[in-house]
Amino acid sequence: MKSDTITAVATGMTDSGIAIIRISGENAVQIVDRIYESKSGRSCFHEFASHTIHYGYIVDKSDNQRNIIDEVMVSLMKAPNSYTAEDTVEINCHGGILMTKRILETVIKNGARLAEPGEFTKRAFLNGRIDLSKAEAVMDIIHSKNKLALKNSVNQLRGSVSDFIQKIRNDIIYEIAYIESALDDPEHISLEGYSEKLSIKTEDILQSLKKLIDSADNGKIIKEGIRTVILGKPNVGKSSFLNLFTGEEKAIVTDIAGTTRDVLEESVYLNGIHLNVMDTAGIRQTRDKVEGIGVEKARKYADEADIILYVIDASVPLDENDYDIMKMISGKRFIILLNKTDLESCVTEDMIKHQLLLKTCSGFSMDTPEKYPVIKISVKENKGMDLLEKIINDMFFQGHISYDDEVIITNMRHKEAIMDAYESMLQVKKSIENDMPEDFYSIDLMSSYASLGKVTGEEVGEDLINEIFSKFCMGK
Repeated sequence: MKSDTITAVATGMTDSGIAIIRISGENAVQIVDRIYESKSGRSCFHEFASHTIHYGYIVDKSDNQRNIIDEVMVSLMKAPNSYTAEDTVEINCHGGILMTKRILETVIKNGARLAEPGEFTKRAFLNGRIDLSKAEAVMDIIHSKNKLALKNSVNQLRGSVSDFIQKIRNDIIYEIAYIESALDDPEHISLEGYSEKLSIKTEDILQSLKKLIDSADNGKIIKEGIRTVILGKPNVGKSSFLNLFTGEEKAIVTDIAGTTRDVLEESVYLNGIHLNVMDTAGIRQTRDKVEGIGVEKARKYADEADIILYVIDASVPLDENDYDIMKMISGKRFIILLNKTDLESCVTEDMIKHQLLLKTCSGFSMDTPEKYPVIKISVKENKGMDLLEKIINDMFFQGHISYDDEVIITNMRHKEAIMDAYESMLQVKKSIENDMPEDFYSIDLMSSYASLGKVTGEEVGEDLINEIFSKFCMGK
């Protein structure tokens, strides 16, 4: 653990009303004492009490000169009651790149060094103020793309995940301690009937872990958004639909088939959820080399999509290109958008479902149309969009996207560790069913305990810690 004093700009490096330079470490107060003066001209920062803020000036006293750099407000938080659990000072100066750099350089010149990315939060973790899951939640808050992601990240920062994990770990370590104590002192601690008690506890732990694992799919969507791909033949209205969906003229719209040749990605916020919407090249057989590359990209993105929006022009008959797309999306999560319903229709909902059943989706029965919903829309007249939003919401969240009391896993590193813990608990269950000796239980219980420790950071190596915090921004 480095004990030197670090500094960095905690706000964006851009012209702004206020900028904050953060300083943390054992010499933070002494460094600021050298460059801070009160309004009366006194260098008295070391005299101030913790958790106070003071008005004064930052002064460069090098080269036997006294140059006032800026008028500032400086806050002081003494260890251990600070973000890093070290002495921490924050200089609030006038915003602006030049001014911010000037003060930062003055702080460095007087004894601090520039912080590494995420080093303030890393110190908070290493000093025991927060665990690793809370530290990762800090970065998730910064990068939240929607209200639900932000709310879930704040809950994780408050300890929703770490508290849940710690409770399970406490249950596991109790059983490990009981087994070890009984094996060491069989005269006073009996293991008679213990397998039955452990079996009940194992089932409880398995259910809790399974609940966390199952939450990860929703968690990924909450954090990263729904990967949404618009598919269809050329000139069915895909780009016009994207423009309507985003509320902006993002895509070029013409009557010329094949106008869209590459993937155009935009963001849409739907009832608090972020959709990564991709408009793709029209699917058709083509000899145009560039258009062909676009078609292959469309197929690739469709294969990786969370949901496909398949746009059909209802004013023209289905053809082999439509049948090719139906085959492509078979087995995936999709919604069919029957566009141009303001014109005389050549394609009906029943015709589409018949083709899906006939050519691609023989596993679906006609009494379950929700498997492949068909929505009549008119991009020209802005019809059908409300129903589309409702169906997407129902598809992913069964109409409910509020998680006030639930623990949601949004970090794939956490999911992997919890899955490892789950597998170890399954081995405990298997050992109990096979009437194995108690020391077999202890081995797999300890493995599960260690796996869960990876979530909170108690069982991770220095390399992983460094990798996690290297992804943070400089001032955090």
